[in-house]
Amino acid sequence: MSKKTQAARYAIGIDLGTTNSALAYAEITAAADPFAPANVQLAAIPQLVNPGEVREESLLPSFLYLAGASDFPAGAMALPWDAERSFVVGYLAQKRGAENVGRLVSSAKSWLSHSGVDRTAALLPFRAPEGVAKISPVEATRRYLEHLREAWDAQHADAPFAAQQVLVTVPASFDAVARELTLEAAKQAGYRNVTLLEEPQAAFYAWIERHDDWRQRVQPGDLILVVDIGGGTTDFTLIAVRESNGELALERIAVGDHILLGGDNIDLALAGAVAARLAEKGTRIDSRQLQSLWNNCRTAKEKLLDPDSRAAEIPVTILGKGSGLVGGTIKAALLRTDIEKVLGEGFVQAVPSTEMPAQQRRVGLQELGLPYAADPAITRHLARFLRQQAAASEHGTVRRGPSGLACPTTCSSTGAC
Repeated sequence: MSKKTQAARYAIGIDLGTTNSALAYAEITAAADPFAPANVQLAAIPQLVNPGEVREESLLPSFLYLAGASDFPAGAMALPWDAERSFVVGYLAQKRGAENVGRLVSSAKSWLSHSGVDRTAALLPFRAPEGVAKISPVEATRRYLEHLREAWDAQHADAPFAAQQVLVTVPASFDAVARELTLEAAKQAGYRNVTLLEEPQAAFYAWIERHDDWRQRVQPGDLILVVDIGGGTTDFTLIAVRESNGELALERIAVGDHILLGGDNIDLALAGAVAARLAEKGTRIDSRQLQSLWNNCRTAKEKLLDPDSRAAEIPVTILGKGSGLVGGTIKAALLRTDIEKVLGEGFVQAVPSTEMPAQQRRVGLQELGLPYAADPAITRHLARFLRQQAAASEHGTVRRGPSGLACPTTCSSTGAC
């Protein structure tokens, strides 16, 4: 049987994230219950972690480094399936990009959703210096998806990627253009049998898969809220539990607005906290150094939030403005208390249900090119979403609480911020 006609052996799920991407898979079986637990495996993804060093990691950082002629020694960017690779995707791209932000493509998924620009145009890296050839958000997305396909094929010669069933996640709030461009990027990356799956729904399916007794946990009339805080966006989804022919049925009844608010914003706020401490000591950084600090704070945050970490702070280094490297660096640190303060006082602060998000976008965010949400408080955006759904519900079909907001009975949260 040819590769084109052979039956799919695996269902492959790809979480195409703003900050990290992942690939999981399960063998396709004839299950009577579509919600029966499957033996889902998380794939190890080969990628460069240092020049000339390939290692398998559970995540593929969604970063692309457009290497210059003198960035790496000859052959240092080679992969097992491509000895002539001239760019870097993944861990090494994130690492090297923190040192040279002018060649780093990041947040491609957020740019893919930016309706105010031509998303097929060469936009990235944003504000790259003269001489760096830019690429489009679609092209960056293609290269991430292509890396995942090539990694799979290198490990599963008996089950080629193109013959499998593939699901790629996208935010529920993606517009039609962003969805089509994601599919186009997948097609260009060699995907043949691909379906887009909304991220909050994927998160809810994962919740079902982890709870064999989910039918005992919910009942007809329940309203389930799914909150997905990712690297680039925050998505809200409401799922109603119905009864049909004596069986429980799940119906998605509402999706929130597209909110460009997530881990990127948190990392930027952390960079701002570190920059403020430097300024108090007489050291001020420019916009390019802030971008470098932003990337370094992202890495430091992930180290501090590692379940095994007991560190109170992680050092971060920023290149100085001069041309020399020795003695030309600025040293600082991201504190665990910085994360607690930024989250508790900014992004997940307790607010009254009547408080709605601010609308005026801050100048500092505008300078970064993307239309980030003006108000960082995810809780205010949630209050608005629940109020809107209660108001839009016909004949009171969405249950309401005493405050007048839609009132979920169950909450499932996910995210990788």
